Amino acid sequence: MIGSKHTFVIGLSMIVILLAGCVNSGLFYIADLRPVMVITALIVMLSLFMYFRGKRGLERTNPGFMSAESIRLRRAGVMLIAFPAAMMMCYAAHVWAGSASAQGSMDEMLRWSLLTMFALLAALLVVSPGGVSWLACGWQLAGGMLVLSGLLAVCGVLPLPYGVMRTADPEISSAGARLGGLLQYPNVYGAVVGMYTLERLTAAAGVLAGRAVPARRLLAAVLPLMPAQAALLLSESRGALLAAGCAAAAFALQRRGARVPLLLALAAPLACAAWLYRQLAAAQLAPAPVPGLLALAGAWAAALLGTLLLCRLWHSGARKGRAAAMAALVLACMTAALMATASTADRFAAGVGTGTSRLRMWRDALHLWTEAAWLGHGGDTWRTMFRAMQSSPYVGGEVHSGLLDLALDTGLLGIALLAGWLLFTLRSLRRFAPRLLPPMLVFVLHGAVDFDWSFTLTWMLVIWLAAWAAALRLEADSISPLQFIYTGFACIEAGVRTCSYIYNLLHIAISHRISGSLKRYAVLLLLASWLGGSICMTALQALAELEYRHAREGMVGKEARNEHLRTAYRLNPARAVVAISLARTLQHQEAAAILLNSLSYSPYDFELYSELGRLTALTGNGYEAGQYWIKAVSLNRYDYRIQNAALYWIEQAALTELQRGNIQQAKQTAAIGVQIYARYEELAVQVKAEHMRNDRRFLLQTSAAVTGESLRRMVTDSLGGPPDLANKLK
Repeated sequence: MIGSKHTFVIGLSMIVILLAGCVNSGLFYIADLRPVMVITALIVMLSLFMYFRGKRGLERTNPGFMSAESIRLRRAGVMLIAFPAAMMMCYAAHVWAGSASAQGSMDEMLRWSLLTMFALLAALLVVSPGGVSWLACGWQLAGGMLVLSGLLAVCGVLPLPYGVMRTADPEISSAGARLGGLLQYPNVYGAVVGMYTLERLTAAAGVLAGRAVPARRLLAAVLPLMPAQAALLLSESRGALLAAGCAAAAFALQRRGARVPLLLALAAPLACAAWLYRQLAAAQLAPAPVPGLLALAGAWAAALLGTLLLCRLWHSGARKGRAAAMAALVLACMTAALMATASTADRFAAGVGTGTSRLRMWRDALHLWTEAAWLGHGGDTWRTMFRAMQSSPYVGGEVHSGLLDLALDTGLLGIALLAGWLLFTLRSLRRFAPRLLPPMLVFVLHGAVDFDWSFTLTWMLVIWLAAWAAALRLEADSISPLQFIYTGFACIEAGVRTCSYIYNLLHIAISHRISGSLKRYAVLLLLASWLGGSICMTALQALAELEYRHAREGMVGKEARNEHLRTAYRLNPARAVVAISLARTLQHQEAAAILLNSLSYSPYDFELYSELGRLTALTGNGYEAGQYWIKAVSLNRYDYRIQNAALYWIEQAALTELQRGNIQQAKQTAAIGVQIYARYEELAVQVKAEHMRNDRRFLLQTSAAVTGESLRRMVTDSLGGPPDLANKLK
């Protein structure tokens, strides 16, 4: 057992949570996050109960020790918990005040609530005896699981659905296949594996810097490097490779004495990993199991033996031995670089299109951000609103930039919170755990140009690194961790001192009015409300999702299906797809009330406006239906299905009005359709003329042209021209 019983429970629980994040697609999807959330909340309750129970016992026997322990926990918790707790409160404010998507804000609030719980457990582990050992063990287990599962999936030994992404597009993959591993997305997988690789590389460099290093210890230090680097190359993530290279170079420039050990640890594993990558890429990541395993074992053994030989030559002391080792180092690094770049050169050359598409996407995101620059639009802003803002018909449910995504959700407030927390973390890592700095740099650099930060696992790893650095500092030095927490740039130090001064004043003021037991009960009540509320909200959403799934089953009867939909809507009225499904089972007035209520939760959901337009068109109210369809088209203008549906239902409404004898109303309705068709035709011509990247296959459909001509004929029979609705369509 490592440390005390309390340390064992917290350490083991954190490792289980981290591994659960690895095997559940990095907790990217909210459905994967819910069970982990409930389990984590229960673990936090148990850990806090054990902590406070042990604290009360020790306060009686050693009051001074528990006072110092409380100070250590409070200060460690400030560093680890402040940022995720602040982000959770930002999204909670958006849920309360209204946002672009109430469901998205609730999902993000729960995500950051989970991260706050994880940070709280990390703070408890930091101040516990043996916390460093548990943190090191968890990092190795998580990284090893991600790397080995990916390589075994490539070799055909481990069945891993969606572990390998296959494509014939050279802009996406030069080999026709990319390794996504347990995370199912190669770019994020490459970034996470790059973080693990650099941590292991810097640790191995520290071991190889010694002269009299036993062979067993040397081999153990470099053991994970070859498979980790092979997994990074197999992901074919250009951003991850560049971020890892920049982070390693920054570490080498900062620490001159570590340059040669870094090369000693890097050369042979990188050369063998590049060779293995060429072999597996030639088979499109689908080799026969036995040859694939033999290639993996051979490359792994060669990397270990090569590193051992290079270290022996370098530390032999002889000039010829060192010269031979240096020549071998340079040759191995050059060979590895040439082998790796030769296989990915085609993708680097063909990747201009994806880069241009991202630049256009980022430009649209910046334009959207300016509409709510200070506080943002709430959770899932880009996924909810990008169709209304996009300047070309690209497909992009993710903005591919963690900074922009955070700015869209929480505005400059969220960016300021992130910047402050990252500066604290980077500064503390640089001073007290420099070998953990390169993984953090990979997280920052790659997350800025991709959507790594949408994966809960990446934030867990960052919290893990920050806790690891804090534990190393507290273990190495027995002084108060005040200096550790409050290091940073001068402006940040001044801000922290000001906050500390305000906190002390409030603490003194409250202490005169509230007794110690009452304060303890207030803290416990606050924690219980937070944890209990998170569990209840998660459970309600999970039950609503379960009811909706039951309603979609083909064997369910009509009455049972309607009852499941009503229950799902009652449990979670913010889910637009549930509201639409329920509305289709109800009469017009009740259905319209359901849809309008759902619009208060999702004011930018084009499907809700489309459903309202269809429902209103069925009643023959053409003008109102036209207004709903105008709004739906404006929120998703590069979707030919919405354009066609708008024209069809407006035509049906106009025909209904003609049958009722309302000729003038029918012509006004047809005029709205003509304006929608004119804008549709203009967009289609623009996309074709400017040779835009047309991922959504936005073209002028023949059926739309026929409907548009029919509507135009209705309008030309009138004495006046159609109203100008072009501004509403833009």
